[in-house]
Amino acid sequence: MGKHVLLIGWHPSVVDYSKHPGLDAATLEAALRADEQALNDAGYKASLGFIHDDDSAADTVASMLRGTRFDVVLIGAGVRKNNDKFLVFETLVNVVHANAPQANIAFNTGPRDTADAVRRWT
Repeated sequence: MGKHVLLIGWHPSVVDYSKHPGLDAATLEAALRADEQALNDAGYKASLGFIHDDDSAADTVASMLRGTRFDVVLIGAGVRKNNDKFLVFETLVNVVHANAPQANIAFNTGPRDTADAVRRWT
């Protein structure tokens, strides 16, 4: 059985691409799905967990954590590195801690090093 991994990030439809020149929703979603597939191909049971707005992010993530015992929860760079969304990031760290205390928490720097971040904690 592969280790369960939840990859949390903003849904590509809600990202402010003015802060990310050359990136668009289709490209971002393709990169995120490629990360998910690469982890699954490597033997993990990875799933994407998209959040859509500040107000529902905590409840959305808490709901995702119910019913599955995750070994690693990765909070993506789009959440972590956005200073305008710092309180969302801080809240999500605490939601993961409260709802999946057994899970290691990982952070990537972007879509291309997600697998490395997960491997550090499995």
